[in-house]
Amino acid sequence: MIEQFWFILLGFAAGVLGSMIGLGGGIVVVPVLTFLGFPPTAAASNSLFAALSNAVASTISYSKQKRIEISLGLKLGLLSIPGTVLGAVISTDVAPEIFKILFGFVLIASASYIFLRKKIESKEKTLSKQIMIFAIGASFFAGIISAFFGIGGGIIFVPLMVVGMGMAMKRAAPTSQLILLFSSLSGVIVHTLLGHPDFTQAGFLAIGSFVGGLVGARLSIDIKERYLQIIVSVVILIAAGKLFLDSATGNSGFFGF
Repeated sequence: MIEQFWFILLGFAAGVLGSMIGLGGGIVVVPVLTFLGFPPTAAASNSLFAALSNAVASTISYSKQKRIEISLGLKLGLLSIPGTVLGAVISTDVAPEIFKILFGFVLIASASYIFLRKKIESKEKTLSKQIMIFAIGASFFAGIISAFFGIGGGIIFVPLMVVGMGMAMKRAAPTSQLILLFSSLSGVIVHTLLGHPDFTQAGFLAIGSFVGGLVGARLSIDIKERYLQIIVSVVILIAAGKLFLDSATGNSGFFGF
């Protein structure tokens, strides 16, 4: 058990980043576990425990800062639940090579969002019926992404709220954490029923991610984001490239081991 304490550090790093950008810590945890040779279902299910813990800590902190749109967060969170059930189920039989390719594209989308997030903020919009219908479909899809990849679904929810609904980024990222609380909890339950997670590893990830979520929510108040955006985007793109390379060469772990 002692040799698995590094999962706490991984969860902490993922929690800080996930809380600050609103995407959930899985965007860090899943690539690391995949590079180390974890099967897709183990990487995704373990990561969701970290995403859940991170969402709880972030939601507590952001609610105290009064930066969460509670009503919208509850609605989108509940709408994501059916998708998480489907995502967890279909992840059971996915081949590692396919998982790496698909997750590589998710990482590219995430890096693009992180790098461009300041440019996609828009003026407040009136929520039309068309936007709400789109939000329902997007929430279902985000639920699938959340449980299938173990990342929480923030990559869908934050742009949806900012671009589609005209919400300011400083409220969209915190609201995303409330939504991720629902999507990650339902994903954790389904993955657990399917027997996917390693509870020791998942528990350590959750511990680190909870503390990281508290720290990240505090840092988000006054940190200068630009350099962080560039560094994180570059690292994520490198990870995506490694995933594509591994899928092409058949490597199952970091540096092929």
